[in-house]
Amino acid sequence: MSPEKERASRRLSASVGPSRPIPVAVGLRSALRDGYNLKQLRADILAGLVVGVVALPLSMALAIASGVPPQHGLYTAIIAGGLIAVTGGSRLNVSGPTAAFVVLLAPISAKYGVGGLAVASLMAGMVLVLLGFARMGRLIQFVPHPVTTGFTAGIAVVIATLQVKDFLGLSVTGSGEHYWNRIADLWAAMPSLQWADATVGALTLLVLILWPKITKKIPGPLVAILLGTLAALALTSFLGAEVATIGSRFSYVLGGETRPGIPQLPPIPMLPWNLPGPDGQPLGLSWGLITDLGSGALAIAALGAIESLLSAVVADGMVGTRHDPDAELVGQGLGNLVAPFFGGFAATGAIARTATSIRSGGRSPIAPVVHALFVLAAVLVLAPLLAYLPMASMAALLLIVAWNMSDIKHFLHTLRVAPRSDVAVLLACFGLTVAFDMVIAVGVGIVMAALLFMRRMAEISGSRLVGNGESASRADLPAGVVIYEIAGPLFFGAAQKAIEGIATVGSTRALILDMHAVPAMDATGLVALQSLLDKLKHAGTQVHIAGLQAQPRGVLQKAHMDEGANLRFHTSVDAALGALKA
Repeated sequence: MSPEKERASRRLSASVGPSRPIPVAVGLRSALRDGYNLKQLRADILAGLVVGVVALPLSMALAIASGVPPQHGLYTAIIAGGLIAVTGGSRLNVSGPTAAFVVLLAPISAKYGVGGLAVASLMAGMVLVLLGFARMGRLIQFVPHPVTTGFTAGIAVVIATLQVKDFLGLSVTGSGEHYWNRIADLWAAMPSLQWADATVGALTLLVLILWPKITKKIPGPLVAILLGTLAALALTSFLGAEVATIGSRFSYVLGGETRPGIPQLPPIPMLPWNLPGPDGQPLGLSWGLITDLGSGALAIAALGAIESLLSAVVADGMVGTRHDPDAELVGQGLGNLVAPFFGGFAATGAIARTATSIRSGGRSPIAPVVHALFVLAAVLVLAPLLAYLPMASMAALLLIVAWNMSDIKHFLHTLRVAPRSDVAVLLACFGLTVAFDMVIAVGVGIVMAALLFMRRMAEISGSRLVGNGESASRADLPAGVVIYEIAGPLFFGAAQKAIEGIATVGSTRALILDMHAVPAMDATGLVALQSLLDKLKHAGTQVHIAGLQAQPRGVLQKAHMDEGANLRFHTSVDAALGALKA
C-alpha cells in the first residue's frame, strides 16, 4: 500500500471510529476464548442434565399456567433454551419459559389462543433484536430497584393465586379478569374441593420444602414430582379416587386419533399463525391481529429484557464473569423469534435455573444447550409417562417458584430500611401488579421514581452567597463584588430553586458565579440562567462565570452564549478575582 493510501486509510478509520463487533454469540465466543477443556465439558454436561431435570416439569407447569397445553412449554425450553444459549451475551444464562411471564401470557392465550401467544412472542422477539442492535441493553439498569422488587413480588402473588385451583382440585366456574374477582371465584368454588388432589398437592409441596434440607445433590422437583405421581397412582388404584393429571386434562390428535397427554414428537416446524386460536381453529394472520397484540408484545419484550439481564447480572456475581447486555438482548430476541415457528412461546433468562446450573458446575453455554437436549430426549422417550403427572403436583411446584420469586425477606427488609419515597414506589408497583397488571405497575412505578428522583435532585441543588472569610484568596473581595456558588445539576426540576436566590442580589458592580459543582445542565437550566443574565445586564452588573464543567460548557456554546461587555468566563474563581483586581 502506498504512503498516500495508508494515510487516507488512517484518516478514514479515525473518522469512522473503532469498529464494534456484532452483538451475537458473545457469551459462547468469550467462553471458548478463555480456554475450554474436557474437564469443563464434563462439568457442563452434568450441569445441563441437572437443570434439564428441573426444567422438564417446570416448563410444562408454566405452559399450563400460561393457558396453553404443556408440550408448548417443552418446545420453548428446547428451541429457545438452546438457541439463546448459543447466540446470547451471557455464558451462564439458562433460558426458557419463566413464571414472570405468566401474568402477561395468560390473558393473551385466553383471548387469542396458543396461536395468538406464539405471534405475540414472535413480535416480542423482533423488538428484542432491535433493542440489542441499537445498543439499548445498558438502559435496563435505569429501571429502579423498588420497581423491579415491587412488580416481581406482585407477580408472585398472582401466580400463587392462580395455582390454588389445581392444587385443591377446585371446579371454578368464573373467569374473573381482575385479582379480586379471581379470589371471589375461588372462594365460591371451595365446596368442590377434591381431597385426593389436595393430598397429592400437599405431599408434593412438603417434599419440595423439606428435600433441599436433606440433600441438594438430587434435584428436589424430581423427587417431589415422582412421589406426587406415585401417591396419585396409589389413591387411584387402591381408593378409587380421581386425581387430575396431564393425561386427563390435555390431549392431542395424531393420525386422526385423540390421545391423552403430550405428543411423543420433537418440535415440528410450523407457522405460528396456523396454531389454534380461541375457537380451536387456525388463528390466521391479519394487520388487525398484529395491532391488537402490539401492546402485549411490547410488554413481553420489556419484561424479557429486564428478566434476562437481571439473571445475567446474578450469574456474573456468582462466578465473576461479565456479560454483554446488547448481545444478550439479541440472543433473547432470536430465541423468541424462532421458537414460535416450532410451537414455542415467550422465553427469557431464568434466574433459578441459571443458579442451579452454576452450582452444578456449569460455566459455558454448553450447559444450557445440554439442558435443551435433555428436554428433547425426555419428550421423545418419556412422553407417555409424563401424562401421569398430577396437576396438583404441577401447582405445588409453581407455588414454590412463586415463593422464591417473591423474595419476601428482601421485600420486608426494603420496607424497613428504604427511604419513604422508595417504599411508596415499591408498594405502588406491588399493588398495581396484583390489582391490574405488570405493564401499568412498571409504567407508574418508573414515572413515580423519576419524579421522586427529580425532587431529591432539587433538594440538593441550590446556590449560596460565599462569605469573605471562606478562602484566603477571597478575604479581600473588591468593593461591589459578590460570589455565588451553584451546586448540583441545573435541570428542569432544580433550576428555578438554584437561580432564584441569586436573582435577589442587590446592586453590585460584578457577580462571580462559581459553577464548578454543576455537573449537568438542560434546556430549563439554560433558560433560567439566561433570564438571570438578562436581569443582571439590565441592572448594570457584570457577570463572571467560573469553573464550568464540560457538559454545561457545551450547552452554553450551542446557545451561542459568548463573552461580551457584561459576561466573562474563567477557569476558576481565583482567575475571575484576578481579572477583577487587574
